[in-house]
Amino acid sequence: MHRRPGLSARLRLTLSYAGFLAVAGALLLAVVWVFLLRYVPDNPKGLLGISPNRYLLVRTFAPAAALAMAFLLVFGLVGGWILAGRMLTPLAQITDAARMAGRGSLSHRIRMKGRQDEFRELSDAFDSMLEQLESHVAEQRRFAANASHELRTPLAISRTLLDVARQDPTRDRGELIERLHAANTRAIDLTEALLLLSRGDRGHFTRESVDLSLLAEEAAETLLPLAEQRGITLDVTGGAARTNGSAELLLRMVMNLVQNAVVHNLPSGGTVTVDTEAYGDTSVLRVENTGTPLPPELVPTLTEPFQRGTERARTDEHAGVGLGLAIVHSVVRAHDGTLDLTSRPAGGLLVTVRLPGTP
Repeated sequence: MHRRPGLSARLRLTLSYAGFLAVAGALLLAVVWVFLLRYVPDNPKGLLGISPNRYLLVRTFAPAAALAMAFLLVFGLVGGWILAGRMLTPLAQITDAARMAGRGSLSHRIRMKGRQDEFRELSDAFDSMLEQLESHVAEQRRFAANASHELRTPLAISRTLLDVARQDPTRDRGELIERLHAANTRAIDLTEALLLLSRGDRGHFTRESVDLSLLAEEAAETLLPLAEQRGITLDVTGGAARTNGSAELLLRMVMNLVQNAVVHNLPSGGTVTVDTEAYGDTSVLRVENTGTPLPPELVPTLTEPFQRGTERARTDEHAGVGLGLAIVHSVVRAHDGTLDLTSRPAGGLLVTVRLPGTP
């Protein structure tokens, strides 16, 4: 932003210090005049015929007062310049750090030493902002790299299949078409998931009253054939739990949770329980499933994009793109809620979503 040149903060503070000191000196001299000189008789004999008169005192006092005022002004300018420089040194450090951040160096930290004051508080807040910004930028870079890699895989498969079909006209076209359809479907699913994740991160959607219990029933009804195919018992319990938000995004959130619970379960005989309830001004959705035990260090990474974990990766027709729980986390965050993942001692996962409730 272009601005006209002006006085620096240090110079303005210096002039303020000097001006304040000059005014204080002038007031002091005025007090001396009012309470001393005005009571000195203005006659040739002075006070009781032995003290100087007002004229002599003024002639003597005025040059000394002028010299004192000049000294105070110079002292105020020099001292104010030094004091302002010392006071503004932390601000200069913060400015340098901001310039470095503007040039892309987010790893720099101020770490200003000394006791707590306004400048140290600003410095700590700036360091915290840089840390979060660096983490966010690194996360976005990893996300872009992973997304490019994930999108490249089905596209590369499609290109290879097309090259095979072109080089070998006698090859079974039905098989090629089926494999092309699978690769294309995976690319479309990944693209839609990325768009949905981006939409949730922006938080641009129309809010309306939504009942999580109805969304849970709809998701369970939709995914019941998949659960029956895998021999999974799917139960929906609880009562109404209303919140304000996007019905489409919240339904996708519930669908992802229930589908993950069904897919990442025991080979047969597993269970999935979906429970909704309202606690005061909070609406709670719980999705619990059986399955293999999860390492504790794996659980916090499940909401990261493209983080599947070796024990959760699938190779069948329901293989995901690693964005299921990342989308859930994005939707929950966009709705000002919290997402908690807890591994069950007997195996499986308990996912708890808490959203602001409405009457």
